[in-house]
Formats: sequence, structure tokens, C-alpha cells
Amino acid sequence: MEHPDFCAAPPPSGEPLFARSRQPEGRVVSFGGAEVGGEALCIMAGPCSVETPEQLARTARAAAEGGAHVLRGGAFKPRTSPYAFRGLGAEGLELLAQARLETGLPVVTEVMDARHLDLVCRYADALQIGSRNMQNYTLLEEAGRTGMPVLLKRGMAATLDEFLYAAEYVLATGNPNVVLCERGIRTFEPAARNTLDLNAVPILKRRTHLPVVVDPSHGTGHAWMAPAMALAAVAAGADGLLVEMHAAPETALCDGEQSLSPEAFREMMRALEAVAAALGRSLAPPVCA
Repeated sequence: MEHPDFCAAPPPSGEPLFARSRQPEGRVVSFGGAEVGGEALCIMAGPCSVETPEQLARTARAAAEGGAHVLRGGAFKPRTSPYAFRGLGAEGLELLAQARLETGLPVVTEVMDARHLDLVCRYADALQIGSRNMQNYTLLEEAGRTGMPVLLKRGMAATLDEFLYAAEYVLATGNPNVVLCERGIRTFEPAARNTLDLNAVPILKRRTHLPVVVDPSHGTGHAWMAPAMALAAVAAGADGLLVEMHAAPETALCDGEQSLSPEAFREMMRALEAVAAALGRSLAPPVCA
């Protein structure tokens, strides 16, 4: 006999919960004092992975001083090779919580396994579901049931329908706080790490009320490209950015080649302010560190 949890009841109207018609004005998702989806852009910045107390403290301080609104950083990291650095686990979460105390920045971090949810929820303000787990439906449902905001990344080979219905798994648990993240898709073009699909931004904004942010770091794989694509993402209508930034990218244990230096991050933020103003938007006030 099938367990009733395996089949959620469809919405009474027949329209999926993500449909724009359900909230034409758009949804604002809040976590830890930050807001995504309003008039002001939300910038999430930090290292690919938490490496050491000194590395995270320096990077978090640089993110706050540069105008970021949320600290991103991985304690659990999915890596292609099992021998690559895969994060510090629980120790990394503790360091992220300490960085939040020191800077005032709320924390978003990736959860890779439903078994880690209780632990991650004790430290994070929002849960990131990464590209490789976009169609891990058990994880999506369990993350939704925590009630925590969920930052859902598009799968590297996912259509937009598949992306939106992955979000539906979270919404169907009764948790409305989902932020969609376009992070590039895998194509035949090898010049960049991924092909950043900025077509997705206006399409998603038309089809769903959920906020949409863009990750230009994974979308390109090159720090020198990320600021230009960040500006383009905002021009396309993104509600914010998820950017990798490291106090010393040349020493990073993970994705240093796509991580902005603190100086490059500050330059990008200055350019973003001008682009946002031209579009009738703004950057949210920086967090007081």
C-alpha cells in the first residue's frame, strides 16, 4: 500500500503553487533580516567552502564591508572527486555561525543529505539545495518541512519546467519561502565552466512569483567574467546575486579561479549600484558590521 506522503494533493485550482497568477505582485522571501524579491537587490557573497577560522573571518568581514547582505559558504561540499576537499562539516557550520555573530550577516549554506538537516538548521538562516540535488525529491520535501527558507539551484542539465517543479516539491509541503537560483547549464561550449542562461531570468519572472537570483561565479567559472555577468543578470531582472568571494582566491581549496577578491567584489558592487539605479531598483543598505 502506497504511503500517503508519496502523493501530495494537487492544488485545488489546478494551477501549480509556483504559478505567477497565485501572487502576481511577486513574493518576498526573508531570512535573518535579509529580503529577496523586493525592490532592493540582495547580494549573497562568500567563499565556496569554509576552510579555516582565519579564512572565513577575513572573507566574511570583506563581504560585509563590501556591502553584501548575506554570507554564503559551504560546510558540506559535493565534489566530483571523492579525494577533493569536501568541507569541514559541523566545524564549518560553527564557523559560519561565529561569522554571523561578528558581521551581522545571515548565513545560507548547502545541505546535501536529509540526514544533515537538523544539524544545518541549527546554524543556518537559509538552506541551499545545490545543482546536483535539484531532483533529489526526498531532500526537497524534507527541507520544505523544516519551514526554513530554501535557495534552490537549477540542475546543470535541467529544463525550466523541471526546475519549477522541483520548487513545487518544497512549496507542496506548505513552505512558501523558496528562492530560485540560475547557476548556468552544461552545454557543448567549453570556453566557460557553464553557459549562464540569462534567458531563464525573464522567463522565470513571467512564470512564477518566486524570487530569482543568479550565480555568475558557477555560471562562468572565471572571476574575470563574473562581474560582467552579474551586471547582465540584474539588467535581465534578477532579484539578487549569489557570488563567490574569497579573501585570498589564489590559496582557495575550492573554486579559487572563479572567486572574486575583496577588491573586485567592491568594484562590482559599485557598478551594480549604478545599474540598479538605471532600472529603478537599488541595493539594500549594507549590514552594519
